[in-house]
Amino acid sequence: MTALVRPPTEALRARLRDRADRRLSDEEIEARLARPPTEAEREEMRALIAWFRRRYPTPAARLAYCRRAYARWTRSAAAH
Repeated sequence: MTALVRPPTEALRARLRDRADRRLSDEEIEARLARPPTEAEREEMRALIAWFRRRYPTPAARLAYCRRAYARWTRSAAAH
């Protein structure tokens, strides 16, 4: 069975945007960095690393990706 996926409401989009754009205090950052990652966070990191290594199997492919991504990020930052 296929479920329909509705786009988020404007109110939800605004709440997510506010949360993503929120500035953290020095204390909040230090508290987060002092806490070791949970097992679920570690597993998610392992899964992302495994995906990346499958997608870009050689060091040359990984470096090429990083160069393309950096160029994309700097173009995007210059446009803002």
